[in-house]
Amino acid sequence: LVFSDVCGGLSERICHSCFRRQEKLQRCGQCKFAHYCDRTCQRAGWAEHKLECSAIKAYGKVPNENIRLVARIMWRLDKEGSTVSDMQLTTLDELEDHIADMPEDDLKELKVDIHNFLDYWPHNSKQHTIDDISHIFGVINCNGFSVSDQRGLQAVGVGLFPNLCLVNHDCWPNCTVILNHGNQSAVNTMFHSQRRIELRALGKIAEGEELTVAYVDFLNLSEERQRLLKTQYFFDCTCEHCKNRIKDDIKIGGREEDGVKPSEEQVKEATDYCFQMLEKMEKARLNGDYHEVVKICRECIEKTEPVLADTHIYLLRMWSTMSEVQAYLQYFDDAADYARKMVEGYMKLYHPNNAALGMAAMRAGVTHWQAGQIEVGHGMICKAYAILMITHGPIHPITKDLDAMRIQTEMELRMFKQNEYVYHSMREAALKNKPMTMMHEPKSVEEGIKNLFHRRK
Repeated sequence: LVFSDVCGGLSERICHSCFRRQEKLQRCGQCKFAHYCDRTCQRAGWAEHKLECSAIKAYGKVPNENIRLVARIMWRLDKEGSTVSDMQLTTLDELEDHIADMPEDDLKELKVDIHNFLDYWPHNSKQHTIDDISHIFGVINCNGFSVSDQRGLQAVGVGLFPNLCLVNHDCWPNCTVILNHGNQSAVNTMFHSQRRIELRALGKIAEGEELTVAYVDFLNLSEERQRLLKTQYFFDCTCEHCKNRIKDDIKIGGREEDGVKPSEEQVKEATDYCFQMLEKMEKARLNGDYHEVVKICRECIEKTEPVLADTHIYLLRMWSTMSEVQAYLQYFDDAADYARKMVEGYMKLYHPNNAALGMAAMRAGVTHWQAGQIEVGHGMICKAYAILMITHGPIHPITKDLDAMRIQTEMELRMFKQNEYVYHSMREAALKNKPMTMMHEPKSVEEGIKNLFHRRK
């Protein structure tokens, strides 16, 4: 049971049927809002878009993503009922909405959304009670998932997957959640496969052991994870990693060199400075001033790197941003150096089969390849491939991309070892024709380690 919708800001760049990012999309001639790769995608998405199309046209504007998702859910429930599959383990009625636990500001936003929903909902569709509508909004608020594009690089929508709502949280989980977009681009619809959400094991799970996933990023400190979970999901996390504050010390600690550590005061001062610079850097990034971003990051790194541990979460964010922005500006050697530090830090913090670690290793591998550092690049890509084979599986588009990169870099590495001069000459010629690229324009630091769970705005 999948209910999904495209985030409004990306509606013109993402296909509303297959969720692929495309440069040129065809716009729906009726509502002028929905965009599709081609006629095939438009036909595949018509069943879900049909009622929405006429509603948007009658309303005269496009409501926000949550209102559109609630409407899609209501139309589907009206048509198919609350149970649409033998595989369905729960219904929307049985899921918690936590409206009674919402703070006053969130309740005000909810009332505005309900008011706008009632204006948007067509008079000729079945009418529902305010309580039923509120319940669906509440369920989306604490059970919605971010839906990524087909390469897993950016959150482009929000969806509701009732079965998955039964899986509880653990900060160090034994499973991960991945969206598999399936295939809806084949001309013959008999070859189409449905988008589906996959719950994948990160390792061996003992019989009777509870399946768990992480609702928030482990890179946060225990206290911050607990705050996020309480605010968004209305429960107190009592997992081992929160109770014992596991790895908190190295996430906010000082650098030890030859048995000598900086004082607590020095570490606190460097941490506070780093936090302030992160805020300045984010403002510059939002303004698109990437040279200013580099200047701020470099100044911060030079001052705090000798004091803070290589696992310090603020320093890791600086390295991550620097590697991404420098790669975007095509300073690949510099980008590769920071990407390597970032991955080495992540490896000491994350579960060895964490999807965010795999994606970071992939990014670092591509950056090293772009810098001409083929040996390190190939090693990083192989590491990423091994992780994503577990977290995403062999048929996921990202894993297929990585496999192609792995084969390419392995071939180039053999060529490099045989004759460095010939390798570099051929590489320069190849780069002029088709550079290997993975990343879009730099995003916020939070986007870099995007988890699948939908966050309220």
